[in-house]
Amino acid sequence: MGAGVSDWKLARAVSKTGQLGVVSGTALAAILARRLQVGDPDGQMRHALKHFPIPGIADKILADYFIPGGKSQNTPFKLTPMPALKPGPDYTALTVAANFVEVFLAREGHSGLVGINFLEKIQFPTLPSAFGAMLAGVDYVLMGAGIPRAIPGVLDHFSRGETAELKIDIVGAQPGEEFVSTFNPAEFCRGQAPTLKRPDFLGIVASATLAITLARKSSGQVNGFIIEGETAGGHNAPPRGPLQLNAEGEPIYGPRDVVDLEKIRELGLPFWLAGSYGAVGKLAEALSVGAAGIQVGTAFAFCAESGIDPHIKQQVFAMSREGKLRVFTDPLASPTGFPFKVVQLPGTLADTKNVPLRKRLCDLGYLRHAYRKADGSTGYRCPAEPVDDYVRKGGKLEETKGRECVCNGLVATIGLPQAKSENIFDLPLVTAGNEAAHVAKFLKPGRDSYSAADVIELLLGKAESPVTPKPELVRQA
Repeated sequence: MGAGVSDWKLARAVSKTGQLGVVSGTALAAILARRLQVGDPDGQMRHALKHFPIPGIADKILADYFIPGGKSQNTPFKLTPMPALKPGPDYTALTVAANFVEVFLAREGHSGLVGINFLEKIQFPTLPSAFGAMLAGVDYVLMGAGIPRAIPGVLDHFSRGETAELKIDIVGAQPGEEFVSTFNPAEFCRGQAPTLKRPDFLGIVASATLAITLARKSSGQVNGFIIEGETAGGHNAPPRGPLQLNAEGEPIYGPRDVVDLEKIRELGLPFWLAGSYGAVGKLAEALSVGAAGIQVGTAFAFCAESGIDPHIKQQVFAMSREGKLRVFTDPLASPTGFPFKVVQLPGTLADTKNVPLRKRLCDLGYLRHAYRKADGSTGYRCPAEPVDDYVRKGGKLEETKGRECVCNGLVATIGLPQAKSENIFDLPLVTAGNEAAHVAKFLKPGRDSYSAADVIELLLGKAESPVTPKPELVRQA
């Protein structure tokens, strides 16, 4: 769910009910740095950093980013280093620590299960992110937005304290030429690497073909799948075949995009169904076709414990009550090239009628594309950066059309927007599934918020199923 929406507070709340709480692993280095710069008001970032097991790293992070009392509102955030093929030690340490912090806090104070969700399209931080999450004892690693065949083997290597490698996609790489990201746990830990629990790996897929590929050709054990339909929030898998758009400009999905659940069942691995399953009766429906349970994202995204700015939540509730909330599947917004769900809200990047076009900028860099320069070195470009810069780096002009700065937009959504000048800030970009239109149904009479426990009570307590609910039946995305 974006960046920092499914944060440690939400994951902890879900896990404490006996379900699987999952934190978003997107842009955690930048999020930790910004939480510290606003003063870490509840002290939780510093609390978790005190438990970081490698000496000296937490002190360096605090010295670099923590501002007692917090920065002034109009003062820009100090930027973190950009993700890269060969990152510097400061970025690597910040990434490991940020993932440790998020998982540590999500797991603290209960015995429930916690997972972390990564995007295959965001490759540069993957190795230090996974290691940081494993240092904190994460139970599950989930990954979609691509074909993450290498990740199960990475988890195996880290569990044994071994160096792991990850092949990086480089535009323009020559035949036989490979670019590889490497992480050495022993080197990072300044001595002997720890032996860590190997978390289960769940692949997020939109087709039986992809599930079969992951099950048979991954570098290690795949422990299950999330079968995600096109109504789910965030990035969606593109439709199979040539891209066609409907009258409103959204991708058209057809019969070829319906997942063959029989082929999924034949793999003999547990699977969860996702995409518009956050409603009464959907759990029973999923169980009836052999699923282990359901994944729910949108209903949790707007609950009290999520990281979304409270003002945005109230906007969503008001428009949902009035039947005016719309989610647009934008085929162009994300620099990844994947369709991306965007909630149409006033005062956000989706508000093209009333909000001036943003000034293009790429200063977080999580969705940058790596490309091979003529001299064999690696360059970086993003279709959402200034058009002249992108074209100068060899990108095609048409690839910049309609692109939004997803990185900055998502971080602004959780109340950490970059200050551009006095009282001018990055605008939010809110992503959610199609069920966002109906989230007001979770509000009890006379209340203006609902909790994660309220969602789970509704989904489990009122789901008419012959199967007794068990832990992990409901996953929170």
